Amino acid sequence: MKKRVLLGMSGGVDSSVSAILLKEQGYEVIGATMKMWESDNTLKEQEDARKVCNKLGIKHYLFDATDCFRENVINNFINCYKCAKTPNPCIECNKNLKFGYFYEKAKELDCEYIATGHYANIEYSDRYKTHVIKKSKSKLKDQTYVLYGVKKEIIPHIIFPLGNFETKDEIRQIAKNYDINVANKPDSQEICFVPDNDYVGFLKKQGINKNIQGDIVHVNGEVLGKHKGIINYTIGQRKGLGISYKNPLYVVKLDLNRNEVIVGEEEYIFSSELYVKDINMLVPINEEKIKAKIRYSAKEADAKLIHKDKNTAKVVFNSPQRAITPGQSIVFYDFDGIVLGGGKIQ
Repeated sequence: MKKRVLLGMSGGVDSSVSAILLKEQGYEVIGATMKMWESDNTLKEQEDARKVCNKLGIKHYLFDATDCFRENVINNFINCYKCAKTPNPCIECNKNLKFGYFYEKAKELDCEYIATGHYANIEYSDRYKTHVIKKSKSKLKDQTYVLYGVKKEIIPHIIFPLGNFETKDEIRQIAKNYDINVANKPDSQEICFVPDNDYVGFLKKQGINKNIQGDIVHVNGEVLGKHKGIINYTIGQRKGLGISYKNPLYVVKLDLNRNEVIVGEEEYIFSSELYVKDINMLVPINEEKIKAKIRYSAKEADAKLIHKDKNTAKVVFNSPQRAITPGQSIVFYDFDGIVLGGGKIQ
């Protein structure tokens, strides 16, 4: 009897090729698209996903996940900016929607597995005596950073068909071989619910009015000018400060209580330690020496993980890291590319 898998179909080439690969491997594939946000783009994605499923002869479902998405992703996004933090909505979406809500739907449909087009791998680790998430073969496309929030109990029920591909060209070629209409569809580079990338405008529409002017203050206490509202700034930002100074300046800190944007020379945005909360550990570890990544585009760096309790920890890096940003996530890896866990930077 074929094992049944519920595949998340986004309407893009990655999930479409995932469907092809799963079918080739003998799974009974059911495609499903989650409606999370209402826009012309999402309607087009739903239609593209349906066409691919029809082409491949598999069932396609549309799940209305808008309430779950607003509660767990959009509200978190808004609340982070209210607290002068910089969120990563993709991490919340993966945790609560793609590997939370979606897994519950899979069980309703008697599916043993869920699958997505993420670039990552699932394998059983003899070292940790459990299934683990491991970095994909593609260094450029690896998406394990956004997957640390997945519940560890679900990991044995996840399939990532694209984990052993090195390039996107390989994926597109498979789609072309099957005459899939989305073979050349470009990758999405935007936050799905902020299609114009104007997150400040989005926050205003959601009733967040933090565009209250305040002082831009040098770390030495000198007032250099006025800012346009704290929500317009993030740690490490250099452009768009609207001030002149003898040296290039960067945002060092956002002081919500004083409504101040603190700036300083580049040396001030480097730090060797940070504190983490809301930790989700995927494997039981005793060792403290790890590799850690402080943003999606960053490289992993050697560090020491010091647990304070179940939900909080301190991370000390061997070398200073640039622009550590509250609200972003830090993800822990072992030296073989296995995701140990992660949490939110305080």
